[in-house]
Amino acid sequence: MDNQLQRPFQQVDVFTSVPFKGNPVAVVFGADSLTTAQMQSIANWTNLSETTFICAPTHADADYRLRIFTPRSELPFAGHPTLGSAWAFMSLGLQQKTPGVLVQECAKGLVSLRQVGNSLFFALPEPNLAEADAGTLSSIERALGVASDAVLVSKVIDVGAVWLTIQLDSAQRVIELNPDMSALAATTSNFTGVTVFGLYPDGERSAVEVRSFAPALGVPEDPVCGSGNGSVATLIRHHGILDVSAYKASQGCRVGRDGLVEVEFSPNGQIWLGGRAVTCIEGILAV
Repeated sequence: MDNQLQRPFQQVDVFTSVPFKGNPVAVVFGADSLTTAQMQSIANWTNLSETTFICAPTHADADYRLRIFTPRSELPFAGHPTLGSAWAFMSLGLQQKTPGVLVQECAKGLVSLRQVGNSLFFALPEPNLAEADAGTLSSIERALGVASDAVLVSKVIDVGAVWLTIQLDSAQRVIELNPDMSALAATTSNFTGVTVFGLYPDGERSAVEVRSFAPALGVPEDPVCGSGNGSVATLIRHHGILDVSAYKASQGCRVGRDGLVEVEFSPNGQIWLGGRAVTCIEGILAV
């Protein structure tokens, strides 16, 4: 470790209270002196869907500034890294400007977080919706292995990460997908990836089953995706798919996880996404 700085490091499992059943994010503290190239190299090494770097804020209202990397590129915003990094920040007892509230600065802007019981929630950045190009959508349907009549609704939704978001005709259809990842990667170069969802019958543990695929970014299937679920929530609200003020979504069963995402629609139109988290690894990273 000669001539290397030692930085606190955590790996946090997000959208679960059971270790190894959520979506892990690697969190590196004291990252201001790291170059972008170093951050990208560390993210490639951890080989998780995202690795984050906590830096000093540049905005007066922010508690910290977050940079978010997949194994291949930097993202302006992502959901589970936001929750996992906030969890890690609080677990180290770092100073919050306002008790009970966190404000994260990232490339997408300022993101508010709040704690409700044992869950953390973040305010989804204002989404932008666009129609999916018919040719692209057709190619993605083929890559997913679904017939066009199984697709109920689709939109390209930008919440910082940009997801082509598709509702299929059932949760079971979503679970049974076996995408051609090479074909999917070839058709998703203009956005983060594809998030697919379907509804469960009433009375199930969750209302929605979600899967998110980003093979072009080196993440074939994201175990439990916050921004993907934010895109799903946006589509549900936009089309009135569920007449509720809150619901739960499950994700990760096809990759051995059991994530649960909590979604709330505020009367003012704000979408909040949250869940639980648990620290699985804590130590020192020497860079």
